[in-house]
Amino acid sequence: MPRPELLLPAGDSEKLKTALLFGADSVYLGGKEFSLRAYAGNFTLKEIRTGLDFARALKKKVIIAANVIAHNKELADIPAYFEKLAALNVDGIIVSDLGVLRLARKYAPQVPLIISTQANVTNYETAAFYQELGAKRIVLARELSIDEIAAIKHKTGIEIEVFVHGAMCVSYSGRCLLSHYMTGRSANLGACAHPCRYSYALMEEKRPGEYFPLHEDAQGSYILNSRDLCLLPYIPRLIEAGVDAFKVEGRMKSPLYIASVASVYRAAIDHYLSTRQDFAPEQLNIWMQELQRSATRPFTNGFIEGEAEMIQDITNEKMPGRDLFCGIVRGYRPDNKMAMIEQRANFGPGDPLEFLLPDGRSIPLDLEHLYDQDGNEIDRARHPQQTVFIPSQQEIPPYSILRKKGTTYDK
Repeated sequence: MPRPELLLPAGDSEKLKTALLFGADSVYLGGKEFSLRAYAGNFTLKEIRTGLDFARALKKKVIIAANVIAHNKELADIPAYFEKLAALNVDGIIVSDLGVLRLARKYAPQVPLIISTQANVTNYETAAFYQELGAKRIVLARELSIDEIAAIKHKTGIEIEVFVHGAMCVSYSGRCLLSHYMTGRSANLGACAHPCRYSYALMEEKRPGEYFPLHEDAQGSYILNSRDLCLLPYIPRLIEAGVDAFKVEGRMKSPLYIASVASVYRAAIDHYLSTRQDFAPEQLNIWMQELQRSATRPFTNGFIEGEAEMIQDITNEKMPGRDLFCGIVRGYRPDNKMAMIEQRANFGPGDPLEFLLPDGRSIPLDLEHLYDQDGNEIDRARHPQQTVFIPSQQEIPPYSILRKKGTTYDK
């Protein structure tokens, strides 16, 4: 059976390296323009080249998102951009706009074309249409069941990519105008303000200024806010359905999220391919607990079992807590057995800490001493991106994640 690709988001160079080292086969990222995540770090052409070099050394791939719904003013700069991507020999370009697709065929003809989920492919005739236009792969709409996914693959034979994890847009295939209406920031040009995540209240027409709560949650109501997608339990069935690539959402998420999700889905895919057995409940529970530790919302299976299941499970409440991303390991000094940490959040002795390693293992850390760059003992790592040193008898590999356990999932 072909090994499906695990595709992780890379909002910046650090996340690119994290994703690939923690198990992703490929990453997708945006340039400074034409991507639907305008507020991710995104990449200059020079940074794309550096990312490609890093991926090539690992025999992995880099795919570029250019999936804006383009207006006339965007078109003028796209040809030169695509020519530069072609010269870099990127592994694919994601598009959703037919005009942008046409430009990609003309100015980057050798680069594989991938049709974005924003193109809303929900049937095999549409998939076949894009196939005739030169597409190599289709990122299917998220509103499909497993049976529908399998039918599209069977009818067309085209490569199929499916979102399996991450935030879901409340609008059909991400075609939302709410952000533009409320804030002037267009979701279809990558600048979504996520008004579906705002808190709302009800006001009766003849009682202006009197707000009635819609939900008892003290943090507000979230009537437009979807739970996050998690299809981990469906990985075996999706593989059997012929899915060629599993995609994770989250270019604006932290390296902790990237590392945790990549390691779990890598383990799950490899486990099924090696055993061809459904996941044992105990193993599935361990993986799900790991995913929950970096989640911001409860999970849903979306439409994978059909619309009835999704409707019952789509509403959201805030998560009461999660693990804290404290830092990234930048090196290890074997002479004095010290791990060098680039700090990302306040931590110190007494905190419930652990390392998450690129091979997916977690190592508890009983931190008693902490040192700054000058060797002085300190009580906390307080300053953003401060370099600190932690004693560790075990060598901790670079890009391992230091995290503090959240209260929600402590057992």
